[in-house]
Amino acid sequence: MGESFEGGCFCGKIRYRMHGRPMFIHCCHCTDCQRQTGSAFAINALIEADRVELAEGEPVAVAMKTDSGHPHDIYRCPECRTALWSDYGRRGWMLFIRVSTLDRRAEFEPDAHIFTRSKVPWVTLPEGANVFEEYYSTKALWPAGSLARREAARMKAGAER
Repeated sequence: MGESFEGGCFCGKIRYRMHGRPMFIHCCHCTDCQRQTGSAFAINALIEADRVELAEGEPVAVAMKTDSGHPHDIYRCPECRTALWSDYGRRGWMLFIRVSTLDRRAEFEPDAHIFTRSKVPWVTLPEGANVFEEYYSTKALWPAGSLARREAARMKAGAER
């Protein structure tokens, strides 16, 4: 797995380690992410759940409604309420780490900007970035190694999707 990256919440009650680099990183500009973060977007690092280790504290899951109808649980610090990661669809085997909660967050740039149809107009995206009005084809965009990791995690969990 290689190097580890530490992160945590604002108040310090929750600390975690992400073992290895994420499979892929989204900068999501959807209106749900905008409302949930109080910002223009959320940056999520997609990684296998078994590569995330709690070092201190225990986050609480907060169930959120979604436009898709799929469940979305945001894991937050029970004290300061910082969102640490999400489990979209309650897969249980893949997490979406909030990049801004990592101590070395500047090392992680988005691989794709998604749901840009609702991007706020004053945000300028980098030239040459992978930009999608909605979503994209994972098989077409993700590197082969990341696809293999995703499939291995899915199979290990016995998941259908």
